[in-house]
Amino acid sequence: MVRHDLATITAGYHERIRRLALFDPLADLERKREKDENGKFIDMKGLGLLTLLFFFEQKLMRQYKTGSKQLAAFIQEVTIDQYNLGANDYQHLARTLIDNFRPSTGIKRTYPFYNWETNRQEEIEYSILKTNGFNQEKNEQYYTLDDDGLELVFATKEFYSEFQLSINQLMLRKQLERGEFNGALRQINEMRVSVENIEERMLALKQEIQRSIVSEETFDRYKALLEDSYSRLQHEDDEFKELRQFVKETKERLYAKDIHRKEQKTYDLILTITRELEEVHYDHSRLLEQTLSLKNTTLITAQESLYYTGIEAFNFDYEITSRIISVPLPLETMKGVLHPFLTVEEERVWSPLSLFADQNIREDEQADKQVTMIEAENSTDEDVREKELRKHYRKIMEEVLAFISDKQEVTLSQFFDYLTETNQSGLYTTRFFYEFWLILHQRSPVARGDMEHDEDGQSLLTEALYLLGDDTLVITEGKEVLNRYKRYSIQEMIIRLEES
Repeated sequence: MVRHDLATITAGYHERIRRLALFDPLADLERKREKDENGKFIDMKGLGLLTLLFFFEQKLMRQYKTGSKQLAAFIQEVTIDQYNLGANDYQHLARTLIDNFRPSTGIKRTYPFYNWETNRQEEIEYSILKTNGFNQEKNEQYYTLDDDGLELVFATKEFYSEFQLSINQLMLRKQLERGEFNGALRQINEMRVSVENIEERMLALKQEIQRSIVSEETFDRYKALLEDSYSRLQHEDDEFKELRQFVKETKERLYAKDIHRKEQKTYDLILTITRELEEVHYDHSRLLEQTLSLKNTTLITAQESLYYTGIEAFNFDYEITSRIISVPLPLETMKGVLHPFLTVEEERVWSPLSLFADQNIREDEQADKQVTMIEAENSTDEDVREKELRKHYRKIMEEVLAFISDKQEVTLSQFFDYLTETNQSGLYTTRFFYEFWLILHQRSPVARGDMEHDEDGQSLLTEALYLLGDDTLVITEGKEVLNRYKRYSIQEMIIRLEES
């Protein structure tokens, strides 16, 4: 006979039953035998689900003042063609539905069951609706969905609430791709509710951590839970960033097609989507910070409190001193008792290899000398390079003036052709050729004497600009990019020589 791994099969039985228990209020409604004035049975289970969806819709729209009067109006709107009911009947149905999900006593609903994982009778408490304010003037009690109510609504869509936000993100992308902007806006509102639900769970988790960590095992369990939550939130945050970029590109594409003029309503809708998505992303990013704070602050603090609780509970006089003095212990046992309180043995040693290490040996006469900063030696390498650059720049200027002499205005591409025709293409294969034109374009218009000088009274372009005489060279940029040599490219320039 095959023996089954019962521990694996029954693992998490309490949580599975809890999810089933959430549907129990709907089953209670199904057993009610309400009739309309024509004697037709009313679908109470269906109205119960519609009630949950109604409160969910109100939560999406952030309509927090929702009570039995608003629910009665909704039921009347939905069932007007199905049942023959009076005004009082609608109010009675609304009151019955609310009391079913939240008993008038204020006590949470319970669901007794036998836990096959722990082999004992247990009871689950859950809350579908919770109070959300009271209007004393109108004597109206307002309600909203509790965490269990939200989970029940999400369960009817066949996915777990932990992945609700990720699924909403995927659905939002599909709706944006299809241009379903109204549905996309509603999807963002659902994402906001999911973020608020996660935030409430984080707050509850923080309180649970602070009062429930009583051992290293529970600490490790909460640590793993927070790491999983942080990993999921990071993935969702990355998806939010991609969605915002996608919405931005969609908005720019619509603007380029003049949709903002042809279909103003559509363009206003995409602007609203952009704003709402940024708000939801901001709220979600705060969850990342809260989760990180739980990991780095609350969790560690709880572990430290666990440690100090153990320290305070440890009585040294009773556990150690009294035991050593009052009970004669063998020598071996005494060593075991005292061992945790003895310091680690320390011994100063030196390595024979230190004899072969580099030694800083100096003469006494050298040791007395004051150590000063070594002065840098004068080098002529830089001066030689500057002289070479001046020479090259002068050569380029000579060729430019020779080419532009009878034209007054030329382009840089024409100058490239001129150098090729005169067998001087080697000039534009060097880096200084392109630096020359970049400097001239930056300082344009340039004339003799315009450039700043070095300490020796010369700049790199002094000799080149001297060739201009009294004329002025004006450099303006063009649109094309020239790439006559594979290593360098430069934008087209228009070169004009103006006489003074």
